[in-house]
Amino acid sequence: MTARELKKKYLEFFKKKGHTVIPSASLVPEHDPTVLFTTAGMHPLVPFLLGEPHPAGKRLVNVQKSFRTDDIDDVGDPWHNTFFEMLGNWSLGDYWKREAIEWSLEFLTRELGLDPNRVHVTVFGGDKEIPGVKEDTESIEIWKGLGIPEKKIYKLGKKDNWWGPVGATGPCGPDTEMFYDTGGPEHGENCQPGETCGKYAEIWNDVFMEFNKTTGGKYEPLKQKNVDTGMGVERTVAILQGKDNVYDTEIFTPIMEKIKSLSKSWNDVGGRIIADHLRASVFLISDGVKASNVERGYILRRLVRRAIRYGKQLEIPGVFTKEVAQVVVDNYKDDYSDLEKNSETINNELLSEEERFETVLDEGLKKSQKVFDKKVPVEDRKYKRVMQTLGKREVFREVYNSKTEKEGSAYLKKIKAPLTYDELKKATVSGKEAFDLYQTFGFPIEMIIELAQAKNLFVDVASLQQEVKRHQEVSRAAGKKFAGGLADHSDITIREHTATHLLHQALRDVLGNSVHQIGSNITPERIRFDFSHSEKLTEKQIKQVEDIVNSMIKEDLSVKKELMTQPEADKAGAIGLFREKYADKVSIYKIGDYSIEYCGGPHVGHTGQVGKFKIIKGEALGAGQRRIRAVLNSV
Repeated sequence: MTARELKKKYLEFFKKKGHTVIPSASLVPEHDPTVLFTTAGMHPLVPFLLGEPHPAGKRLVNVQKSFRTDDIDDVGDPWHNTFFEMLGNWSLGDYWKREAIEWSLEFLTRELGLDPNRVHVTVFGGDKEIPGVKEDTESIEIWKGLGIPEKKIYKLGKKDNWWGPVGATGPCGPDTEMFYDTGGPEHGENCQPGETCGKYAEIWNDVFMEFNKTTGGKYEPLKQKNVDTGMGVERTVAILQGKDNVYDTEIFTPIMEKIKSLSKSWNDVGGRIIADHLRASVFLISDGVKASNVERGYILRRLVRRAIRYGKQLEIPGVFTKEVAQVVVDNYKDDYSDLEKNSETINNELLSEEERFETVLDEGLKKSQKVFDKKVPVEDRKYKRVMQTLGKREVFREVYNSKTEKEGSAYLKKIKAPLTYDELKKATVSGKEAFDLYQTFGFPIEMIIELAQAKNLFVDVASLQQEVKRHQEVSRAAGKKFAGGLADHSDITIREHTATHLLHQALRDVLGNSVHQIGSNITPERIRFDFSHSEKLTEKQIKQVEDIVNSMIKEDLSVKKELMTQPEADKAGAIGLFREKYADKVSIYKIGDYSIEYCGGPHVGHTGQVGKFKIIKGEALGAGQRRIRAVLNSV
């Protein structure tokens, strides 16, 4: 079964179960997200999970574009991707656990033909970190009633079987996950779902959102119980096709074949990284992300540059990213028409970033030479002997962990290394020095080691990896940076969100209609609004914008939501980067006769509830991009 067939079968199955198909939301989350990117289908639905009626009804289904920063450094293995498509169906206060679980098993075994004897499940078994919420005995009994033996039902804690909230607060609840046994005892007799032995592949997750985590850390029952399910397209297709990795499916093979045709020195890991990163980059750019040194732009830049680095490792000559990108566009254009429409933008952004990175690489090579020049290379014969004996990645961990020179020298003598402690230290690039090359110039660890080897030098890979790990933790934190945004639907964030609509229109009034929102982030403390504009705002312009917003607040204009067709919305002059569609309708918010914008909400009822608006400062983001920081005073 191909990915396209799987997606069609899934949507048709849930349509027959009374679900309405809704389109995929943008990878750049709409109306002040709780994360940098849309990481799951539930993100655009947060207002409706909290009780706001959805225009398409209580049963929804779609294929959602998703992107997760957590997995960037895992890409290259058989299963991890940064960009992926997620199949999801939702119940907004309608059906509950029994229907969700029964339909999950029915689709997997009857529609997809998977062997029910190879299905294992996990359920929430309680956790002290979730006070007051007990073991999910209801799901356990449902699974047993469907013929899943108790020995194939595993009770796990919060880490494995609790979903959410996305930020510090918001909808959350226990989940039950389905795993498929992909192999025999060679993967480990005692392995179980949730472990990384490779025996079990997760294929479906049913989340039962019945709680709202408050700012005080309490888990209060939601006024409606919701079901949120998810199944990754890439992994499921690989399982259905009997593959042991996602890159051998038709989703990736055309991309991999293109990369291989360009390469003079092939390896699977490098090819997979390039394929994954450029596929993700194509979708990010199409959804409005531009490479920069901050937040979304930083993630895009990291993906593109990492792909380019591995392109060099595979000896791909010249500029190549847009050639690979074209294959991605061709693969997905029938499902996502925006890719073809935005292909010129995609190509230009990739080309620009590739050219910029070439300059950075040249600077990095010069910097690395300065680092190496400070070292004392090991004599050639000794160096070759050490490398033959210990391998190129060995870093004499015991030596570097030694507290004294005496301990280090004793270890070198023990392993019969033909050099002294002093020689080793003088010939070693420290973890900090290597990390500077890794972080500043994007040099991969392998490249740093190879450059050092060419000079008969060692690299303290152990401490370098520690530095990289710390960096990854920071990067993952950046992926969750928007925690505390509109997920909690607090009074202040709702007022702030309405203020961004007034700010958007006021900026257009003062600077011209070329201004468009490119992102925003709201916390209870402040508003941050990003927009397109090529010049720094003057103090006079900032004051004009601020005065306009406050005058619209003072007029106490009504704020109303309307559903209309997209042509109707465009004719009415609606603006906005995000066009949230429900079936054949789009959601529009009108603020008096002043502002009309694509948006899903929520908002105050009239502008007099917003409070006094104050711009703190304006700043540059990158080429053609600006940022406004502002606050609201009490109403």
